[in-house]
Amino acid sequence: MRHPAVILFAMLLPLGLAACGEPEDTGPGRPVAHRREAFKSILRAFEPIGVSLRADKYAPDRIIAMAEQLNRVKDGPWGYFTPGSDYPPSRATAKVWSEREQFEAGRRAFSAATESLLAAAAARDEARVRAAYEVLEATCRDCHKVYKR
Repeated sequence: MRHPAVILFAMLLPLGLAACGEPEDTGPGRPVAHRREAFKSILRAFEPIGVSLRADKYAPDRIIAMAEQLNRVKDGPWGYFTPGSDYPPSRATAKVWSEREQFEAGRRAFSAATESLLAAAAARDEARVRAAYEVLEATCRDCHKVYKR
């Protein structure tokens, strides 16, 4: 028979871990929650392309579909970076608001790179798709270095 303390610990552990979660977005209009969901939509379209390319399993029809989806959702998060929306659970740094022009330039670079990936995918040129994916990935990485905690 197991020791009662072990059983109690096993039962309480999930509750304790749940309490350690991020705070809920309770701000007016929930901009943090909306932009995070929009970024997740971007990732759901972007990541399968990278998985396919990293696994050397170029699937042009699937990549076209994902690139089209990515192009549809690419503008989702940006309108939710509103003044005063830098509260938890936001992971945005203060530079999003203090360096607004640079942040906007990063958004434009992301948008252009998304369109380039879609054009490369539509051309069914694997080398072009790989190059466009790398450029797009770099726009994400560069923005996250400065504007995400």
